[in-house]
Amino acid sequence: MKTKQAFNPYMPSWEYVPDAEPHVVGDRVYVYGSHDLFNGLNFCLGDYVCWSAPVDDLGNWKYEGCIYKREQDPAAPRIRLTNGLAAPDMVQGPDGKFYLYYFMGGTKMISVAVCDKPAGKYEFYGYVKYSDGVPIGKKGEPFQFDPGIFMDDDGRLYLYTGFALEGNLILLDGSKPTEHGPMCFELDPSDMLTVLNGPGYIGIAGDKEAPGTPYEGHAFLEASSMRKFNGIYYFIYSTKKSHELCYAVSDNPTGGFQFGGILVSNGDIGLPGITDVKNAKNYTGNTHGSLIEINGKYYIFYHRHSNRKQSSRQAAAEEIRFENGKFYQAEMTSCGLNGEPLSGQGTYPSYIACNLYGKKGTRFLSMIKHPKKGYPYFTQDGGDREGGEDQYIANMCDGAVAGFKYFDLTSTKEISVAIRGKAEGVLQVRTEEYGTPAAEIPVASSRKLQSFHAPMKARAGRQPLFFKFTGRGSFDFISFELK
Repeated sequence: MKTKQAFNPYMPSWEYVPDAEPHVVGDRVYVYGSHDLFNGLNFCLGDYVCWSAPVDDLGNWKYEGCIYKREQDPAAPRIRLTNGLAAPDMVQGPDGKFYLYYFMGGTKMISVAVCDKPAGKYEFYGYVKYSDGVPIGKKGEPFQFDPGIFMDDDGRLYLYTGFALEGNLILLDGSKPTEHGPMCFELDPSDMLTVLNGPGYIGIAGDKEAPGTPYEGHAFLEASSMRKFNGIYYFIYSTKKSHELCYAVSDNPTGGFQFGGILVSNGDIGLPGITDVKNAKNYTGNTHGSLIEINGKYYIFYHRHSNRKQSSRQAAAEEIRFENGKFYQAEMTSCGLNGEPLSGQGTYPSYIACNLYGKKGTRFLSMIKHPKKGYPYFTQDGGDREGGEDQYIANMCDGAVAGFKYFDLTSTKEISVAIRGKAEGVLQVRTEEYGTPAAEIPVASSRKLQSFHAPMKARAGRQPLFFKFTGRGSFDFISFELK
């Protein structure tokens, strides 16, 4: 039974868990991902944590705790900064136990941990290996990365891996990137480790193979994940564009995959009128995630970026349209898992904005912080922590826009904003991105948090809210209230 409204990001704002692989076990959905640190110098510097929610209450997420520590792997390099725990995936074995497949920088192998519960304390189990005992990744194959693990209905077990960015020499660590898309290994389900067949390629085009095919512009990069719906296999992956998740379909888990389309972009690139990173609706960077069906609805899990760089990533999810075997690109929203628009009465934190950009648009972020001049951004006070929710939008300056989707504004008559900073001007609130303002809120400088309000005239029903500041200076946008 639904007890809470669901927002994006769906975890608390102090939590940074990208690369989500959602799995339903019993009556709960569990999310397995890597673990960034706020303002981290690199990706994946934290240990693995797990979050779960009831399948009928997707706004009520529970922290299951740390499930696996980096030093539990015997091959863990001494230096963590360039050798973090990257994106994992989980599958339940025929013995009823839960197996976590992961990659750690500096090892070139795919490691496995095991637990009796989906979110208990996992213990190191072994490395995926050939029948002669040599781990995959140690025989000159293309780089093993981002394992996706899938057990078919017939009990056969498949592992998908690969990384195609030839320019990332630190991560590759002397290995060659894949040129022919993701690799597939069939594993022995009796030990969950030993390769029975593979590696083989499944038909998803690499960068050199994509031109002239439906994969053109959407060649494989990383983030392998497999799902099966209505007897058809859906392979989810991140493309060379990095900001988008795409899918391919086949009636065979080991080959014949045909391009299906875009599932989601963390800048909404690919939706009508949104063509590139400068004109994206949010700051872009890499993404990773997967599809899941819950109670007859389908959802795409992905991540967004914060703090002006790529290594403070946060979990997000959207309901996605699925008709006649085809998925249609999902739009980023603030109410992703909610199942309906957010209430038009209540107080909302600004960090649930799904659109955020400055007068000059947005940028594809890097590992070095993007200059803040002219650009609003998500951030928090202090350092990384496991509590104390205070993320907000900083640097709302002239021309900055924060968009929120969607609300039921049928009974909304007034709006107020809580802000702090040195700014003088007007905050216009629209229900269409470029439409006539539904409210205009004068704002003034204040070192302390202060509220400003105005009456609002909006059409009844499901509407977005776009806040645009016009004026001098800048302010921190903390929250807003609808009455």
